[in-house]
Amino acid sequence: MFRLVAALMFIVTPVLAQEVETEPLMTFERLGEIIKVLDPEARVAGPAYELTIQDIPVLVIADVEADRMRAMVPIRAAEGLSNEDLLRMMQANFDSALDARYAVANGRLWATFIHPLSPLQKGQLISGIAQTVNVARTYGGLYTGGAMQFGGGDSNGLQRALIDELLKKGEEI
Repeated sequence: MFRLVAALMFIVTPVLAQEVETEPLMTFERLGEIIKVLDPEARVAGPAYELTIQDIPVLVIADVEADRMRAMVPIRAAEGLSNEDLLRMMQANFDSALDARYAVANGRLWATFIHPLSPLQKGQLISGIAQTVNVARTYGGLYTGGAMQFGGGDSNGLQRALIDELLKKGEEI
């Protein structure tokens, strides 16, 4: 059996390698090229890009030495966040925020997307920025990155409760 698997891998691996088109490694410059397509008015500010997506300010910071990047959207001051707010954000981080996350830093609540820089692919960057904007927009409501929901968490039930509540009200009509 092992020989058969090894022989198949020997045959299949070169074929798969030919079919898979790889992207170049992400650099600060390439990051900027992609960001400029998303917002032609984006600007460089030191190790960061400032852009706007549908009236939402986004900051994308790259640390080339650490090989990391972070997209961030400010949501509100962290002061005054209730235990219910914090619990709901942690639930969303588990299942509905997807690749974006709620985070608290420097006295602010943020929507963030954090990823190693060099292996980051164009589609991952674009999706991560979009999810970050959606997480900021849906704070206080659905708390979602917008693409789908990872099962096993609490968000689906909480979101389903609203649908059920409205359907129940609609039964009276």
